[in-house]
Amino acid sequence: QVQLVESGGGLVQAGGSLRLSCAASGRTFTTYVSWFRQAPGKEREFVAFIRWTGFSTYYADSLKGRFTISRDNAKNTVYLQMNSLKPEDTAVYYCAAGSRGGIKATDPVGYEFWGQGTQVTVST
Repeated sequence: QVQLVESGGGLVQAGGSLRLSCAASGRTFTTYVSWFRQAPGKEREFVAFIRWTGFSTYYADSLKGRFTISRDNAKNTVYLQMNSLKPEDTAVYYCAAGSRGGIKATDPVGYEFWGQGTQVTVST
């Protein structure tokens, strides 16, 4: 079974940075991991995608240049470095993983496993 545990969320001032972590147990059953986020009253939104092998990454257009996804295979952990944070980045951030072929990275349907989420709050 795959378990995803997010950490690293918190309260930060606008312009600050946070690094989220997603620790994946049983990660050999998955081939890709993404971060999504959901703000109050809004739909879940794709943030960034990475595979456990190779160099493929993919970002939401609106977040390119501020957010960076990376991984440490030895630690079975995926990270999301968030810089120049804005109040509109406030959301619960979720880690998601899957193993299906031919998925659309931005679509939550393509992910079989989800973490419990970590709250990120950006103050003005």
